[in-house]
Amino acid sequence: QLQLTESGGGLVQAGGSSRLSCVASDPVFNTYHTAWFRQTPGKEREFVAAIAWSSGVTYYADSVKGRFTISRDDAKRMSYLEMNNLKSEDTAVYYCAAVQVIRNWRTAGNYNYWGQGTRVTVSS
Repeated sequence: QLQLTESGGGLVQAGGSSRLSCVASDPVFNTYHTAWFRQTPGKEREFVAAIAWSSGVTYYADSVKGRFTISRDDAKRMSYLEMNNLKSEDTAVYYCAAVQVIRNWRTAGNYNYWGQGTRVTVSS
C-alpha cells in the first residue's frame, strides 16, 4: 500500500512563491504517475497538475499554467509542486495523488493513493 505525505504548505502573500513536497513510501515510486489536486470547502477536489512516470510529460490546469511547475525525483521518491505568483484563489488544501495506470489525468477518481493534504493560504 503506497503512502504519500505532503509538506510545505502555509501562509504566503499574494504574488509570492511556495513549494509543496510529497514523499512516497514505496521504493518503486518510479512506476507511479503522480498528481496534485486541491480542494476548498464545499467544492470538489480540483485537478492542478500531473506528471507521467515514464515520459515525464506534464499536464496542468488552465488556472495554474505558467505559474505552477510539477516535478519528481524518483531516486528520493519525491514529487514537487512549485507555485509562483500565487493568488488568493489558490488558497486550498493541496493533495498529492498517485496511480500506476491512468485513464484520465484530470479526474480525482482515477487515482488510487492520496496524501493527507497540506493547507496553502494566500493572503492578499
